[in-house]
Amino acid sequence: MAATDHALHLTQLAANAAADKQATDQVAFDVSERLALTDVFLIATAANERQAGAIADAVEEVLHADGTKVLRREGRGENRWVLLDFGDLVVHVQHAEERQLYSLERLWRDCPAIELNIDESAADDSAADDFGADEASSDEAAAVDAR
Repeated sequence: MAATDHALHLTQLAANAAADKQATDQVAFDVSERLALTDVFLIATAANERQAGAIADAVEEVLHADGTKVLRREGRGENRWVLLDFGDLVVHVQHAEERQLYSLERLWRDCPAIELNIDESAADDSAADDFGADEASSDEAAAVDAR
């Protein structure tokens, strides 16, 4: 049995939400033949703990807006490996060191890969917005210092 259309839809939403927060090296696997508990694993890398938390929050927010609530969230404290369980989809957001150490791709490489259609322009716009916000904050700080 292949992953459901619903699981594939959630995967694409989650991948784009993660990309908006600058997640890298995203891969998705159809694990429905191997696991009865879920259809898809989505794995994404974060450069640091703060980014891992931001990626996980963004994914949770986007899927909630689409009508899917997270069933369980693990790893919130340290944010080095955050797992979000949405039932049909399990999202793993890993710090780069954990990603290399645990190498989930190696464990699931026998499962079919799912092509991710990530909207690169949305990720670029998000980065530009983040930069603009940082720039505005810097301008405000400079104005305060000038007083």
